[in-house]
Parts: sequence; structure tokens; C-alpha cells
Amino acid sequence: MKRTSGKRLLAGLMCAGVILTLAGCGAGSGGSRWTDGSGAGDSYQDGNLEVSAEDTGYGTMGTGGGPGETSGSQDSGVRDARKLVETVNLEVETREFEQLMTALESRVGELGGYIESMNTYNGSRYSGEGAVRNASLTVRIPQGNLRGFLETVSNVGNIVRRSEDVKDVTLSYVDMESRRDTLRVEQSRLLEFLDKAQTVEEIITLEERLSEVRYQLESMESQLRTLDNLVDYSTVYISISEVQELTPVEEPTAGARVRDGFLKSLEDIRCGFVELGIWFAVKLPYFVLWGAVLFVVILLLRRRRRRLYGNKEEKKKDGPKENI
Repeated sequence: MKRTSGKRLLAGLMCAGVILTLAGCGAGSGGSRWTDGSGAGDSYQDGNLEVSAEDTGYGTMGTGGGPGETSGSQDSGVRDARKLVETVNLEVETREFEQLMTALESRVGELGGYIESMNTYNGSRYSGEGAVRNASLTVRIPQGNLRGFLETVSNVGNIVRRSEDVKDVTLSYVDMESRRDTLRVEQSRLLEFLDKAQTVEEIITLEERLSEVRYQLESMESQLRTLDNLVDYSTVYISISEVQELTPVEEPTAGARVRDGFLKSLEDIRCGFVELGIWFAVKLPYFVLWGAVLFVVILLLRRRRRRLYGNKEEKKKDGPKENI
């Protein structure tokens, strides 16, 4: 008999969970009542434990007052507001790398934001134009201060490329809120039922369902906190490069392109000679070492040649004399 009661209780909870889910998904629609067709609320009774639709709040849905309410005046402000996730990508170049980095870090703090990640390359590798320094940053800025931060970036650096993306997550947010509220109601009712449970099977069944509800509730609240952070703080990805000359904002004329190209060629030749001189100075110890080795080899070869030549001369002098 007790086993039958546990099975009936589990079936009742599963049915209530289905109705509860439908209640969450149907929030905001016209008021309705879950009945068995006769006008009376369904209920489950086992000894002293009675679970009715009115007790759980599953039978009343919509915006009317009562424990089954999934939306109210306290959430109206949140649900009316649009939830926008804004992302900006910037490619910036500068001739004053250190000054720009300092200005950006200072401005982020002033606006109440923070740097989520930063990767800086200090130019240990050399090219024809000298040290190459660059950095990539992921910055989180309060949504209301985003425009001010972008204006600061454009003032301290030259923005070569800019892209913005705005994603509306209002519907997803409202759905998750509704599901969270539904899970909270179910958790509250399950705790009440657990206080009334008298058999071990009832307690085990209720605790298993309560554990599932708590896990789903924690997951839903974590997702909502993540969305809140993405909405409240816009994300700005910044790629910074140090250059000798800034990219012009306007398209140059043909004459300006010829002039700039000619000057650039002269600059490349100058840089080439400078790099050649640096390379030669760096490799000079090797040249000295190999020069010394080559000098010794040549010296030995000359001595050997002189020795062979001297032996030949002596042989000629000591050769057989002709009979007179």
C-alpha cells in the first residue's frame, strides 16, 4: 500500500511539474484555471497528505493575484525594458604607444569599467621600421558610458577599422525569468509538502524532485546573472598597433600617393642601410674569428709552398755535374 502511495505521489508531482511549466510559458496570457472538467480543482490524497491544485498554485495562471502568479508589478519594469548586448571591435594605430595605453587604462577606470584581458607585445622583434609594439585588450564598459569611451579612443589614437554589434536578448531574458519564478514556486511548495510527508517513500520522492528543482533553479539564475553582466557592461575588443605613419582618414590624391610612395622608397633604402650596418656590427665577432682562421691557413700554406720551393732549388744545385 505504501509503495502504491509513493507511485501515486510521484505521478502527481510529475503532472504538477508539467502544468507548472505550462504556467510559466503561458505567463501574460488570459487568466485560466486547471480543472478536471467538472469545475473542481484536481487533488491527490494519501492519508494526511493532500496535494491540491489550489495548494501548489499550479491551477492558477496568468496575471491575476494568487500564489500561481508568474509575473507582477515587481517585474514589470524589467520586462518592459529592452535587454541589449552591445559589442564593439576597434582596430587602432598610434605613434605614441605608451601614452595611448596609459590614457586608455586611466579612462576605463574613470568610467567605472574594467579590463577583462590584455595581451601586450613590447617589440623584441625588429623589422625594417624598428621595434614593433602592439596590444590586444578586452574592455568592459558600463553601457551608459560606452559612447564616451569610444570618443576617448578616437581622440588618443587613429581608428582604422570599427564594427558594432547589438543583440536583443529581451525575449530570452523574459523566458528565463518566467522559468525561474516557476521553479521558485515549485521549490516552495515542495518544501511545504516535505513537512507534511509521513512515509519514507514520500520523503525520498519529494527530496529527489526538490534536488532537481534546485539544480535547475541555480542554473537558471546563473544564466540570468551572465546576461545581466553582458547587458550592463558593453564589451569592447581593441587591437592596437604602433606605426611610423598614421593611415590617412581621407583617400589621398594621385600626386600625394606618388610623393608618399617616393618618400617611402627613400625611407626604405635608408632603413635598409641602417639594418645592414646593424647586422654587420652584430656579426663582427664572427668575421674577426673567421678572418683569423683564414689568415693562419694562408700563412701555413705560404710556408709550405716556400719550403717546397726551397727543396727544389737545393736539388737543382746538388744535381749531377756534366763530365768535361
